[in-house]
Amino acid sequence: GLWVAFPLYFLELHLLRLRWGIAAVAVTACAAIGGFVAHAPGGALSPGAFLGPLLGGAVAVATVLGYQALYRESERRRELIEELIATRAELAAAERDAGILAERERLAREIHDTLAQGLSSIQLLLRAAERSLPQDAPALDHIGRARQAAQDNLAEARRFVRALTPPDLEHGSLAAALERLCAAAPGPRVRFCLSGAPRVLPTPYEVALLRIAQSALANVVRHARAGRAEITLTFMDASVTLDVVDDGTGFDPSSAPSGEGGFGLPAMRSRAETLGGLFTVESSPGQGTAVAVTLPLPLEAS
Repeated sequence: GLWVAFPLYFLELHLLRLRWGIAAVAVTACAAIGGFVAHAPGGALSPGAFLGPLLGGAVAVATVLGYQALYRESERRRELIEELIATRAELAAAERDAGILAERERLAREIHDTLAQGLSSIQLLLRAAERSLPQDAPALDHIGRARQAAQDNLAEARRFVRALTPPDLEHGSLAAALERLCAAAPGPRVRFCLSGAPRVLPTPYEVALLRIAQSALANVVRHARAGRAEITLTFMDASVTLDVVDDGTGFDPSSAPSGEGGFGLPAMRSRAETLGGLFTVESSPGQGTAVAVTLPLPLEAS
């Protein structure tokens, strides 16, 4: 009877829910013991008549429970691996896009600081030359043509610089770009908040704030293991502030490595300080992280 009961144990545990399966195993074990009692010669019972079915049932239950635990662990590991692969692919795409955009920004700065400034200076010099010559000077017409050519090329250079502006800022405000960034962020739930009266900022300010927000949010996704994060853009009378806060694992800012492994903090600080701003990081292990940058607004924007 035991040899018939033993495979029945596994069949019951496989077909029934765990609680009912264990109950069925107990009933089957009792039936096997009853069979031994009913057919025992001369009414003599050996300990094996009781221990065999009970131990067989216990072994079957333990085996099935162990298998189910291993299966759950295997599924959990498979899900983690799939999530890791997806996250790495997203981060690789983000880093590739960031490299392309960084090169576009560099070209825009170079054109603005060299070619555009040079053409603007040429215009001023030619205008001064026009004023210094008499009205009937033969060279006046050539100088006027040269000044117009410089003006046309300056306008073209400025259009090229605008074309190199990050795509996120081409068709909307900085606030709209940050809101899209939060909505598209993988991993933790990210909320965007806007405070104060929004205004149009100079392009370098918008680019710097957007890049800092992207870098800080990438750190949240990559390192913080956070459940929630929040990006806040605050407009004040003479400054604009960007805050990126998360509830992740946090770290010690004083011991963060510099360079490539330093979570991009030096690059963010450099962007802020280039525009005369203040960059701060507040964090401690287990307490989350708060990144803040405050930029003073130029007179025409304030």
